[in-house]
Amino acid sequence: MSVMEAPVRPKLTVRIKQAVSQAERDATRSLRRTVFCEEQGLFNGDDIDPTDALALSLAAIVGAEGGPGEVVGTVRIHQAESRIWWGSRLAVARPFRRQADIGTGLIKLAVGMAHARGCRTFLAYVQAQNVVMFEQLHWLALYEIEVHGRPHYLMRADLSYYPPIIDGETGFLSTREDA
Repeated sequence: MSVMEAPVRPKLTVRIKQAVSQAERDATRSLRRTVFCEEQGLFNGDDIDPTDALALSLAAIVGAEGGPGEVVGTVRIHQAESRIWWGSRLAVARPFRRQADIGTGLIKLAVGMAHARGCRTFLAYVQAQNVVMFEQLHWLALYEIEVHGRPHYLMRADLSYYPPIIDGETGFLSTREDA
């Protein structure tokens, strides 16, 4: 390589989409167990709860287009009441946490999909360390609360910043140079 040539960095392509196959849904639950049970110690053994029966799982998948890929991020959404939706269990695999487009992409798809389904209020309990990121994405912190022994904030998304996303099964691609 000459002095004038910059090294070529590989492109990281992430598809942000609804987890539709059983393999994708299993991978989202595995990632949640890793993050919330093993790393954070919020749950003992598993984090599955009754909301899982109602929720849609979303996934951030790294890999070749058309291939199985690797689930590196997830969040779940569900309608709790008429026009009121919740997001929960946002998790990103440790090696991908510094890549803000994964977490923000999952949030954009979550709110956009709910918006397309008639959502008028989208809420989430957000861990205190993530509040600034959500505020930058046009969320409002309503109040602080303790959830699973940790400080969280009840936050509400400003839906005017989230266009409806009808095709969550396809989702969208996020491509950037790998650091």
